[in-house]
Amino acid sequence: MAKVLYVHAKGGPPVGYALPRVAARSEVHLLALSELPADSAPRVWGLCASVVARDDMGTDDLVDLITSRAREVGAEAVITFSEYAVVAVAEASRRLGLRGAGPAATLARDKRLMRAAWERRGIPQPRFRPVATAEHLAAAVEELDCPLLLKSAWSAGSTAHQIIAEPADAAAAWARSHTVMTDSARLGYAELHVAGAGEDFIVEEIVSGCVEEWFEGPGWGDYVSVEGVVAEGVFRPVCLSGRMPTVAPFTERAGITPAAIGSKAQAAIVDLARQAVEALELENCGTHTEIKLGAGGRMWVIETAARFGGAMTVPQIEEVFGLDLVAMFTDQLLGGSPEWPSEALTPADAKGAAGSLVVLAVDGAGSPWRHRHLWDSAAVVRSAPVSAGRLSVVRESSLPDGTPVPVYDPAAGANTMAALCLLAAERPQTVVRDFTALVDALPDILPVYAREGA
Repeated sequence: MAKVLYVHAKGGPPVGYALPRVAARSEVHLLALSELPADSAPRVWGLCASVVARDDMGTDDLVDLITSRAREVGAEAVITFSEYAVVAVAEASRRLGLRGAGPAATLARDKRLMRAAWERRGIPQPRFRPVATAEHLAAAVEELDCPLLLKSAWSAGSTAHQIIAEPADAAAAWARSHTVMTDSARLGYAELHVAGAGEDFIVEEIVSGCVEEWFEGPGWGDYVSVEGVVAEGVFRPVCLSGRMPTVAPFTERAGITPAAIGSKAQAAIVDLARQAVEALELENCGTHTEIKLGAGGRMWVIETAARFGGAMTVPQIEEVFGLDLVAMFTDQLLGGSPEWPSEALTPADAKGAAGSLVVLAVDGAGSPWRHRHLWDSAAVVRSAPVSAGRLSVVRESSLPDGTPVPVYDPAAGANTMAALCLLAAERPQTVVRDFTALVDALPDILPVYAREGA
């Protein structure tokens, strides 16, 4: 049986979902760069031929660590689904002569390099400037048109996002973003390979989205993601996922598969995603490309990644399209030729719909809850106002029951989430409607923890 080194870190699809699917195709040796979730650890350990934590290895260089461990176990592929380990795994795979994202993987991780590559190709995107100091930011604010969005070049999950409404806001935004990146690093949500990555930022103009021209029903956000894969240098789109509106400044609340987009519009979106991915010259990796939708058919590429979408995007695809992307990608890295879709799948190809909801302590309008509450997964599943769907709580991505729900911090983004809920239904619009109702009902469902405002 083929041997795979599975590099686990924060982010990506839950390890309790992904690792068993890799284990079904290979002998798995686990290299844990971050602690395994308590709910999944026993099962994961039982599926692995060996388990080693980063602290047990004798080197601080992550690529050397991955490379040496892969050689020790005789790995024929190195795999990760974490945004924070993508660059290191790509470089280790290159050194080992194994299939991987390739030497250009950093372009799909560092937003400064990513945007520059797109700019050279004339790919539509918000106007931007890379910034490394407060002085750089002040100069960029004078060159661009407010409002602007400041974000870390290496962040994920909308972490360290700050809106600059006018030039006078720049200094405070710079200080706050730096503080959040420091805090995120302590939590394990930070780039693991590139030293000083927390000091790199970009600032970009905020473009105006338009939902009505793209979606038939209400409740959708103004951007989508194109899920796909690069196989031997060829981009293969899989499907589109939609969103509910973000929570200010731009924290994702929910992702829905498939996106309820018409076939003509989907073709245009996929074509733009193809241009964006091909500009990065990747080799073998999952892809997740976010595209902002505007009026009159205008679109802008926000960012892409050399890995599959995080949270429950991959399980949602398996639920509605029957594609086990983890297993297929494992086969790809091991030298196989899995049957990727010949073109992006549409809502007509789907059997139902699925979505994941991030539980944040804000209502549908983005306002903080009046009181603080305790997380209670059983109460949510029992009392959620879902019409006909199957609701569950992803325990691996949720706080233990009885834990106070964190106060939502706009700058910290998804770092202040309490839980992740998964819903399967017959139609994408049903998922959006039920999640909208659940967001409004959560303060009434969850036990009160404290009467002070949240």
